[in-house]
Order: sequence, then C-alpha cells, then structure tokens
Amino acid sequence: MVRVALPGAVRTVALVAAVGLVAACGAADSGAGDVVGQGFVSGDGSVQQWEPDERGDVVTVEGTSFEGDDVSTADWLGDVVVLNTWYAGCAPCRAEAPDLVALAEDRADDGVHLLGINTEDDAGTALAFQRTFDVTYPSIEDRSGQVVAGLSGVVPLQAVPSTVVLDAEGRVAARVVGQVAGSTLDGIVDDVLSGTSPEGSA
Repeated sequence: MVRVALPGAVRTVALVAAVGLVAACGAADSGAGDVVGQGFVSGDGSVQQWEPDERGDVVTVEGTSFEGDDVSTADWLGDVVVLNTWYAGCAPCRAEAPDLVALAEDRADDGVHLLGINTEDDAGTALAFQRTFDVTYPSIEDRSGQVVAGLSGVVPLQAVPSTVVLDAEGRVAARVVGQVAGSTLDGIVDDVLSGTSPEGSA
C-alpha cells in the first residue's frame, strides 16, 4: 500500500524535489499568485490507462478538506475514485471544473467519488472557487507538495491539472495529464467500473 497523507497543519517548507517530480510550478511561478495568472504547466490532455493486471499497489490519499473534515480514499475502497489536482488561478482547472462537478453528480449513484488536491491556495481562495463552480466534492490542501509528490512516486504527474482514477481496489487505473474533457473522463470511469480498459491503452 502506498499511503499519501496530508497533515491538518499547514507545512511551510516547500518540497523542491516534489516540484521537480511533477514538472509543475510552485507558488512563486505557477501563476496562482501573479496578476495575469499565467505560467502554469499545462498538459495536453493525454490519457494513459492500465489493464487490471498491470496496476500497482493500493494508493491511499488522505487529508483535511477546506471545510475542515477528515478525508481518506481508504473510506471509499470498493468504489471508483477520481483525484484531480487544481488551483483557482489555473485557467485549465477552471475550464474543466463544470465537467468534474457534473461527473460527481451524475455518477454518485454508481459509487464514484471525486477528491480535489489543491496545490496552491489558502482556504479562502479555494472555497471561493468551490462556490463559483458549485463544487460539492471535497478538496484537500497540498501547498507543501506532499500529496502530489507521493502520487508521483506511483504515477507521473507532469502538470496541473492532472486527473488520476483509482479502481475499486484503490489502484491507479488511469491518468490524464492536463485538462480532461468530460466525455473522456466519463468513458474512463465507465471502463474502470466495468473492469476493462480500451484496446490500445498503455
């Protein structure tokens, strides 16, 4: 099992190694803190999926949501979990937010859970974003980079946003680097729910 934990207290030490692992920008150069909001590392939406017999160890992501609740993907074993990295100043994150909200609402009865991992924002900024886009699923803060660094040891994440789908056993089944289209993510979730991967996936 790979456990990626985020303590409730905010860490003030930047993890330089984590930044290198994910090829993403820190607070100083990501665009989250500047006026024009540019400089994020944007992926091309490329998708990688793994067949069930190619998936690795169980991944557990846990932390405290911006609402103050403890969240752990371990509580969702048996269901499909969609992890999404984001921050409020990231244009692709804003563009994909409505599709993620729709997925969370439309697939809840299928046992699909979403968890955001916010790499830049304080609680006020993150909660304002969630109100703007009517986000009902939780997000945890990861300004230290600890959670993303832990995930990067399992599945490379080269950009924010990136999306990782865990299967019912908690293993990485798919990854999208960059903004994910709603139809693409819906298809991935269908594949993972059915226990299959489309022909030609890696």
